[in-house]
Amino acid sequence: MAHALRLGRRGAGRTWPNPAVGCVIVRDGHVVGRGWTQPGGRPHAEALALERAGAAARGATAYVSLEPCAHHGRTPPCADALIAAGIARVVAPMQDTDARVSGRGFARLRAAGLEVVTGIGADEAARDHAGFFMRIETGRPRVTLKLATSFDGRIATATGESRWITGPAARAVVHGLRASHDAVMVGAGTARADDPDLTVRGRGAVMQPVRIVASRLLDVPLMGRLARTARDVPVWMVHGPEAHPETRRAWEGLGARLIPCPLQGRQLDPAALLAALGGAGLTRVFCEGGGTLAATLLAADLVDELVGFTAGLAIGAEGQPAIGALGLDRLDAAPRFRLVDTRPAGGDVLHRWVRR
Repeated sequence: MAHALRLGRRGAGRTWPNPAVGCVIVRDGHVVGRGWTQPGGRPHAEALALERAGAAARGATAYVSLEPCAHHGRTPPCADALIAAGIARVVAPMQDTDARVSGRGFARLRAAGLEVVTGIGADEAARDHAGFFMRIETGRPRVTLKLATSFDGRIATATGESRWITGPAARAVVHGLRASHDAVMVGAGTARADDPDLTVRGRGAVMQPVRIVASRLLDVPLMGRLARTARDVPVWMVHGPEAHPETRRAWEGLGARLIPCPLQGRQLDPAALLAALGGAGLTRVFCEGGGTLAATLLAADLVDELVGFTAGLAIGAEGQPAIGALGLDRLDAAPRFRLVDTRPAGGDVLHRWVRR
């Protein structure tokens, strides 16, 4: 099961809207087939593992990192494929919460006479599939907010200089995190100030995450890196009703996907924004700021994980804060997270926190 879970993680960020599943087929103590969900969600892990196992699958045990599907989509149900291949036993950590599956896969396997064992590796599987479950159960993707700051919590000097607060090791980790998410999101201010690329670099050929800009007025330069590369790597622009029609047409002409979003006061409604992204199939979004977008998501209690990189330098009070105003007047109203990991990242410190 540990091997199946590791295989499943190879698909993280590449399989949406489907979960990233791994499958290992074992017969007489030997692995005879293995697979993981492929980019775009097809083929499924079980189908690949069965293909590689061939006739050796008969009488074998299949370790699958999530309940096998039981519905007809673009491919037949994996539960039926396991039955047809002669698998004798299926071990899976947990039930799929998708209403189209949700116990039906296990029931179909048991009805066909297969032994089904559940609960092995359930905690790890729950973490691995958290984004998929969140989209299925709440309609929105899981949100990770990344902040790279000085020791005193600044992301740039007063003049806007920010390259580079953290070192190359921390930046390499960030590229790995981008690769494991379906999408990378920034606010319009960051898109204007940094002209970011938001792609995964230094990791060979990978499926690039969708690049999202939350921009109420679509006031992002039409000659920037995102605009110039929108036909090569997907760019989604989430905008408000006040965005000028001509600007909308210009972005569409460049190849961007436009997603309208209602306002909450003078900002994009964060819950509606994430619901739109979930409706488009995204399960895991990696938010890289800036301060206004970070504050908006935190204030709305829509951040599920914080990833911080802290550098050993101080910029001072005149520097730009990592998070915009939250309007708090009581400490007990502040968003609180639970520390789950701390480790060095080159000369910087990486710390991860999850919602309580």
